[in-house]
Amino acid sequence: MQLPEPIAELVDALAAMPGVVAVVLGGSRAAGPADAASDWDLGVYYRGALDTAALAARGTVHPPGSWGRIMNGGAWLLIPGGRTPSPPPDSLCSSIPGMKVDVLLRDLDVVDHWSARAIEGYFEVDCLLGYVAGIPTYSLMAERAIARLLRGSLPPVGGFPERLVEPALARWRFSSPFSLEQARTRAVRGDRIGMLGHAARAVLEQAHAVVCERRIWVLNEKRLVDTAGLADVQALFAAAPVDLVAWVGTVERALQRAAGSAVSRD
Repeated sequence: MQLPEPIAELVDALAAMPGVVAVVLGGSRAAGPADAASDWDLGVYYRGALDTAALAARGTVHPPGSWGRIMNGGAWLLIPGGRTPSPPPDSLCSSIPGMKVDVLLRDLDVVDHWSARAIEGYFEVDCLLGYVAGIPTYSLMAERAIARLLRGSLPPVGGFPERLVEPALARWRFSSPFSLEQARTRAVRGDRIGMLGHAARAVLEQAHAVVCERRIWVLNEKRLVDTAGLADVQALFAAAPVDLVAWVGTVERALQRAAGSAVSRD
């Protein structure tokens, strides 16, 4: 895999940190829908104590545990980007003068635990900054499944666990109507912000149900709605509704139609 020289140098430095087991490429550059301006997501898997001095020399480090048990910690970096003339079609090189790099720390003991639980059909959902519907613990397994190994070694990860499908469907299918009812309650009170917040959460929860039923790994909520085939629902949020209660009903019917279409396709 060809990496821009500054990224390759950073990857080598991360891999050399005491405690590191592997460094991977994640995010859109690993999953596929990336362009030259996309951020670089580098996952650092470690066990036990982690010496982040090499990372701290490049920017502010949020130590393990500071971002919660799932996201763990990491750093946001902006590093100089070298130009690679005429990169090959499969090259991951970028031509932009500065590269945004997200370094994400992952405790392998935690990853192994929640991956094993996912295989058993169990998961939890954590509240996390940047997420509307929360982050499911099986996201750690999704990261492993999609990531591209750069340094070190990690055992392979299989597909979406079959025993996880039904529990995940039950969880998300319960949550989506519940959130819609909360949106309706806020609409009756004229609470536009609360209504929109709960309605958006309901859409994302149904999207989670759809991708779980289709055994599709997703890393976060950024493309979740489109991946689930609910892009048409986006338009309902574009115009400010006058009749708040009626608008929630419109969203509800749109989700019901989408769910019915998915069943008919199956």
